[in-house]
Amino acid sequence: MDRTFILFVVVGLGFIYFITSFIGEIQKEDDKFSNTEYALKHKHDKYYSLDSIGRDILILSDTDEKTQIEVWQNSKLKKEFLNLFPDFDAMKRFVNERTRGEAFQQKFLKIIEETESQFFAGTLNAEQAKQTLDSLK
Repeated sequence: MDRTFILFVVVGLGFIYFITSFIGEIQKEDDKFSNTEYALKHKHDKYYSLDSIGRDILILSDTDEKTQIEVWQNSKLKKEFLNLFPDFDAMKRFVNERTRGEAFQQKFLKIIEETESQFFAGTLNAEQAKQTLDSLK
């Protein structure tokens, strides 16, 4: 065999080894970070469902209070809810129709009613009322 051919094969094998090990390490890091990001982004997907007419609803009936608040705060329904302000009747209807979970609904409806009474009494302005509704605790 020719020495240049053997040298070519050895260099080629070295190059292939370097590339596969380098790409393998990059892939491991990428999987770790992409899976973490994906998991965080879709952490609350199991709480979503569709109602009979195809709207998103939150099902919070079998979760603890801390999880319910976390899911609501990160929910895509929250923005839709806040856009209903200052129509408090529509907001109450939204909570009843688009969320499931008696404890969560009762707590949230109580906050809406308290905010409504303070807003119409003049103790809260529109911005303060929105902040109160936005920061469910």
